[in-house]
Amino acid sequence: MLRKFDLELIYQYLLIALAFLMPLTVFGGNLIIVLICFIWLLSGRYKEKLRQILKSKFLIYSIIFYLLHVVGMLWTEDLEWGLHMLHKMWYFILLLPILFTIVDKDYINKYIQAFLLAISITEVASYLVWFEVVKPFKNASVIDPTPFMSHVSYNPILAFAIYLVYHQIFLNKSIDKIKLFIFSFFAITMTVNMFITGGRAGHIMYFVMVSILIYQFFNANKIKSIIAVMIIIPSIFFTAYQSSYYFKDRVDAAVINTLNYNQNPDTSVGLRITYAVNSFEIIKENPFFGVGTGDFRLEYKEINQKNTPYLPNTTNPHNMYTLVLTEFGLIGLISLLLIFYQQFKFSYSAPKGLYRDIGISMPILYLVIMLSDSYLLGHYTSLVFIFFSSFLYNNFEKD
Repeated sequence: MLRKFDLELIYQYLLIALAFLMPLTVFGGNLIIVLICFIWLLSGRYKEKLRQILKSKFLIYSIIFYLLHVVGMLWTEDLEWGLHMLHKMWYFILLLPILFTIVDKDYINKYIQAFLLAISITEVASYLVWFEVVKPFKNASVIDPTPFMSHVSYNPILAFAIYLVYHQIFLNKSIDKIKLFIFSFFAITMTVNMFITGGRAGHIMYFVMVSILIYQFFNANKIKSIIAVMIIIPSIFFTAYQSSYYFKDRVDAAVINTLNYNQNPDTSVGLRITYAVNSFEIIKENPFFGVGTGDFRLEYKEINQKNTPYLPNTTNPHNMYTLVLTEFGLIGLISLLLIFYQQFKFSYSAPKGLYRDIGISMPILYLVIMLSDSYLLGHYTSLVFIFFSSFLYNNFEKD
């Protein structure tokens, strides 16, 4: 029988391993998750764990959001897809509460360091493909070198990692020279990597992240922050636009596709507009309770055949808010936003410092990128959200 001390240490090693593996491999991350859940479920002290979970309003709202998916099965016709959605969202009902009860505030820096080490490995692999030192593998191509995941997930996660690095450089006043050099090196290489890969949501997230960091750097001085943002953001944008063909091409394509939507809606941007327009008809017919957990694809297919039969059907409107509104109506949207509200509320009441800054920044970044895709459904982005949330919004009060 493991002693409590041994068990806590095992948890911390597993959490560090999870932080390292989650941006690199689905299998590796899931293996660690299974081990954590298995040990937790067999370790006892269930009343203590339950009390700890129920003390957190953030956890309660996260669990309610998942339970809404369960209740939504009652008015779902497509039970198969509804079960699929329940499976996609299980992190909120099981993994998040488990992580919440085992994370240790003394190990937070190690979690973050392991995560940044993994991102540095993905970055190195990306450059090796881009410079054609190694042949493209897995998801990577020379044009879009994101080997371990698609650019849809990679760029937002990279932008979040860059925020962590930038924060150390510009806001950590006690950083030593060696760490400053290392962080500065990776800040430059990660930033360049951001603009040679093709995730536009990540690009937007990057500029929002820099704006937030500027605001935090000037200690919430609005005038200085606005002036700095007006100078720095356009400078970075135009530098990237002029120096990266791929970034320039992605920006130009987004502008052209938006302007020419009526003539050619079958583009990445055009399809997202169509998904939004068609989904709004579903929402208008089911404004309060939605169509249920699994019926989006059936309802969308019907609307699509009527309005835009020449365009493909979809199972996901590529917008988290639209998806939740179609599934659960206004009740669902309120439930989702309450999770982020609790994150903000917790962070603003926390002492100033790195964890408070991350706790405020992360929900802003996710609220922005969820306009372009359902990022709480994707494996990599949802896992990063869940993992960081488990300790950023945790008061670590154990019975």
